Amino acid sequence: MGTGVIIAVVFILLIIGSVGYFISIYNQLTTLGERHKNAFSQIEVQLQRRYDLIPNLVETVKGYLKHEQSTLTAVIEARNSALAGLKAAAAQPGSAGAMQQLATADAGLTSALGRLNVVMEQYPDLKANSQTAALFEELTSTENKVSFARQAFNDAVTSYNIYKKTFPPVFIASMTGHQNDGSLLEFESEVIKTAPRVSF
Repeated sequence: MGTGVIIAVVFILLIIGSVGYFISIYNQLTTLGERHKNAFSQIEVQLQRRYDLIPNLVETVKGYLKHEQSTLTAVIEARNSALAGLKAAAAQPGSAGAMQQLATADAGLTSALGRLNVVMEQYPDLKANSQTAALFEELTSTENKVSFARQAFNDAVTSYNIYKKTFPPVFIASMTGHQNDGSLLEFESEVIKTAPRVSF
């Protein structure tokens, strides 16, 4: 073989290797991006479960709280706002605006549930109601599941963001539509620390 042929073979191998490496990086970017979207879907499942429990809770307690309709209305309105925030976030998982909207709406819901809890403390018969206790237990359990799912989502987003900023993926990310960072879902610390509870 002549020198020209060897150079041509080496050049072709370098091109094939470079294309293969580019494809490998692109596939890893896509995989990490899809992982954080999947992780958000786990949050969505748990938040949807939480939001679905709230009308049942309101229906259960409204017979006892006839004079507290404004509190019950506030809970339902906050639930509807949180549900709208969840739908917006599900359409764009990792979007900073969508994550902020969801966090703000969920904080409003937690605050409304906290006010409901305070009102319920004034009704001993309601506190003794087993159905109400079971619903609050479900809400607490779901809130814990939301916390775990949120941590998994934030871990997936962080892995995606870190990989995109390393060399050479940073160049390939900017060329292939992966330039925007995923945004973490950060609830207010009060929301994470205290799930809505009632003591019986």
